[in-house]
Amino acid sequence: MALFTKEEALNYHSSKRKGKLEVISIKPCRNQKDLSMAYSPGVAEACRAIHADTEKVYDYTNKGNLVAVVSNGTAVLGLGNIGPEAGKPVMEGKGVLFKIFSDIDVYDLNINAKTPDEVVAFCKLLEPTFGGINLEDIKAPECFEIETRLKAEMGIPVFHDDQHGTAIISAAGIMNALEISGKKIEEIKIVVSGAGAAAIACSNLYVHMGVKRENIFMFDSRGLIHAGREGLNEFKKAYAQAEDKGSLADCMVGADMFLGLSVKDAINQDMVKTMADNAIIFACANPDPEITYDAVKEVRPDIIMGTGRSDFPNQVNNVLGFPFIFRGALDCRAKTINEEMKIAAADALARLAKEPVSQDICDAFGVDKLEYGIDYIIPKPLDPRVLTWLAPAVAKAAMDTGVAQIQLDLDQYAKDLETRMAASKARTKLVVDSFGYDI
Repeated sequence: MALFTKEEALNYHSSKRKGKLEVISIKPCRNQKDLSMAYSPGVAEACRAIHADTEKVYDYTNKGNLVAVVSNGTAVLGLGNIGPEAGKPVMEGKGVLFKIFSDIDVYDLNINAKTPDEVVAFCKLLEPTFGGINLEDIKAPECFEIETRLKAEMGIPVFHDDQHGTAIISAAGIMNALEISGKKIEEIKIVVSGAGAAAIACSNLYVHMGVKRENIFMFDSRGLIHAGREGLNEFKKAYAQAEDKGSLADCMVGADMFLGLSVKDAINQDMVKTMADNAIIFACANPDPEITYDAVKEVRPDIIMGTGRSDFPNQVNNVLGFPFIFRGALDCRAKTINEEMKIAAADALARLAKEPVSQDICDAFGVDKLEYGIDYIIPKPLDPRVLTWLAPAVAKAAMDTGVAQIQLDLDQYAKDLETRMAASKARTKLVVDSFGYDI
């Protein structure tokens, strides 16, 4: 059942002030002295200090809490190549999530850039202003080249959430699912439906975790990716089986995991029946998964099932990742977001799922209780503890791997995050309430 009508959704985006974001001054400008400090001549003192030591930009400007959400609109949600204007509501929404979940400020930058060279050149010009860049809704395979080049050429974190968000959240689910089933990650067979940005990134992270590359069977719209096929890009070639092992149904036999990042009804109950005992299915196509939760449970109640939907158990939701990963990366001033930081985020999520869940979180999702087990291996996005578990874990990994430029007291940092978020939520509520929305 839909939670809203088309008219309600359009009204949400268009009522009162248009869009979903607003820039608000956080310093007073009540009199001549305030005005003189905000701009001329007082601003010159900050300019001189930064000119003498460029790192002071983090002390006297908002750079350390500012992320650019950059998109060319070539792969928007399930909408495809709809362009930067049509993609802008999504990028504004990303800004809302950054603010609500981690108190990070965002400018959404929707650009008319078709080639990797154009996107790379644009992003590199942003480094003096932004503390990090979240690439969004850029189609594969160009997104791989863009992120790789930017990570090599920039000194701030660059993160393509369409790739790594699903990878990190699903990795947390895998950690717990394998613990429950008693399986070893180096022994599992994975079938992947889809070969785009998210599928490749998920597979890359799983290999980093210990999955054997030859145990990943990846399918695109033409079938199994194997060495006998022509026209494969370098990213698909990395997961090409040595020979054609048959159809999706053939490869599902004995599989320990199915990862769906493709289309509705990609698999059926007959395929599910042939999977290994206590298998994992993450059917992440939105809004309709590759197979429904109910259809899986009807024939295989032992399977650990997750989807991209909030109305079924084990939602693989990117909002569990990017706000908190950037929070930790920004606060330790990490120069990049590396594999160790991603694994640390996944591990923190996996550990949090084993903790008792408060009744208010259960109530928010309309359930009596949430307890670690096959229907609860991934925390809920509204659990406020996600911030204080993930951000410190990411910062620690950055410090441990030498990419952090600030050393944090992690115990104090977790306490500071709670204080920060309480203040941020109070400010946001005041602003939203002042408009008197009735949507």
